[in-house]
Amino acid sequence: MTEPTHPRPSSPEELGFESIVYEKTPPRATITLNRPEVLNAFDFRMLRELARACEDASWDDDIRVVVLTGAGRAFCVGADLKSWAADYLGNPNEYWKWFGAFKDAHDKLREIGKPTVARINGIAVGGGNELQMACDLAVMVDDAFIRHVGLEHGSVPAGGATQWLPIFVGDRRAREIIMLSEEIRAAQAAEWGLINRAVPSAELDAAVDEYVVKLAAKLPQTTRYAKQQLNFWRDLSWHETVNHARDWLALSMLGDEAQEAVKTFLKRSSS
Repeated sequence: MTEPTHPRPSSPEELGFESIVYEKTPPRATITLNRPEVLNAFDFRMLRELARACEDASWDDDIRVVVLTGAGRAFCVGADLKSWAADYLGNPNEYWKWFGAFKDAHDKLREIGKPTVARINGIAVGGGNELQMACDLAVMVDDAFIRHVGLEHGSVPAGGATQWLPIFVGDRRAREIIMLSEEIRAAQAAEWGLINRAVPSAELDAAVDEYVVKLAAKLPQTTRYAKQQLNFWRDLSWHETVNHARDWLALSMLGDEAQEAVKTFLKRSSS
């Protein structure tokens, strides 16, 4: 990635991304999480590239709407636990640094200053659901599901889920999603307000296109300020908790519970 000298946009080719695909077809920019071999689980590089793409889109006056999606059969399944096991278990200082990239990607996405649409092309698990919740609107294929499994893998989902699920679906349902770790099918997610629409896969692009056209027609500066006002509760809950979570989760990487949970998951997934 190149470092800019001014807040001016670049062509996607100049940015040299490896873990995402960034495309501009004004008035839309599309960011595709592009690690399909691991169901778009994010590692440090993907988080850094996501933040940079959001920054670039925020600087491009020709871009009015940003779409976030995934390559292959999943939207995103959250953090890459294989990378965690290799780099962060037992190493809280390195995890703290990793979480900084996660936080920065979230902040750049949420504060992009333009409407964002999550095109949820497949399952959204853990941090994948947190990424789609950071967007303004969300359309999901009707044969996919949302799930949080952090309580089974030694990681409290405090990168958005504990803060925002009560806002989206209410306190009791938020506790159900996080504490039971059960699949929330797309139709139920729409009914609960966790997404806007659940549609057949053949209708996904048309539904996203409909949102893009309607959003792009709105006044950009007025929309930016409306978005900032709408972000109030998300921002309040996020900024009151996320830095504490960053430190606590980093220290939890030293604990037997988190280490054993991640190692058990990796052993099970490789067998």
